[in-house]
Amino acid sequence: MQAHPQLTDFPSQTYDKLRYGDTDRQGHVNNAVFTTLFETGRIAVLEAGDRPLTEPGYDFVLARITIDYLAEIRWPGTVEIGTAVKSVGNSSLTVTQALFQQGRCVATAEAVMVQVDSQAHRSVPLSPAQRDAYNALKLKVAPAQ
Repeated sequence: MQAHPQLTDFPSQTYDKLRYGDTDRQGHVNNAVFTTLFETGRIAVLEAGDRPLTEPGYDFVLARITIDYLAEIRWPGTVEIGTAVKSVGNSSLTVTQALFQQGRCVATAEAVMVQVDSQAHRSVPLSPAQRDAYNALKLKVAPAQ
C-alpha cells in the first residue's frame, strides 16, 4: 500500500481559492475542478516568477493526465497544490502532483507535458538548461512502495 504524500515532499507548492461555482449539488467541489487545480500547480512550475522554465517560442501542451480521487473537497476554503518532476524525457516532462485541503491529501495526479514549437506545433527537445532545472524539481522524498 502506498502512503499519501505530504505537501512538504514537493519542491513546488502553490494554492488556489475555491469558489462557490466550483461546487456540485451536494456541496462538494466538482471532480472536473480538480483538473483545473492541478493545472494551477503545473503552471506554477513552468512560469514561476523570476525563473520561468518555458523558453521563448515554445509552449507545453498536456498530453496525458491521470487523477486518483482520494477524498472530497468542500467549499469554502483553499486547496494547496504540490508539484514535482517525476522524469524528464527528450521533449517531455512527467510531473507528479497532489492536492491538499486542511493538510489532508485529497487527490494525486500524474501528467505528461510535451514542449512544442509555438509556430510549427511540433515537439521540440528540451535544452540542457531546462533539463537541469527540471531535474532539480524532483520529489524531495521518494514515494513509499
